[in-house]
Amino acid sequence: MLMRTDPFREIDRLAEQFFGTTSRPAVMHMDAYREGDHFYAAFDLPGVDPDSIDCTVERNVLTVRAQRRRPTGDGVELVAAERPMGTFSRQLFLGDTLDTDHLEAAYDNGVLTLRIPVAERAKPRRVAVSSNGNGRKQIDA
Repeated sequence: MLMRTDPFREIDRLAEQFFGTTSRPAVMHMDAYREGDHFYAAFDLPGVDPDSIDCTVERNVLTVRAQRRRPTGDGVELVAAERPMGTFSRQLFLGDTLDTDHLEAAYDNGVLTLRIPVAERAKPRRVAVSSNGNGRKQIDA
């Protein structure tokens, strides 16, 4: 059997009030970056059932929800409960420069990765410059 003593238990309880609890986790850790013509967001969700992951986009607001549950059933005896459980949620406000209609999501090794292409209208484009022969340049619109 596992025996555990913790002299800092009261400090932990106070910290849970400010930073979250096992029933209401405070953080879904994320990395976000752009690579070429795509924007990526990677969320740490270890131990989450892939069927519990829900991604929605509404008016350029991306919402990610996932749930982690404790094992239950006959014969299951909880010995230690330190991992955060419950529903995790995170919202990102996406710029108009992203094409949310073509968002792709993949869950692998406990990481949910979202891949969002940059919209065509936001990509750099070359503007043709013409000259009228007087040394001045005229830009055709």
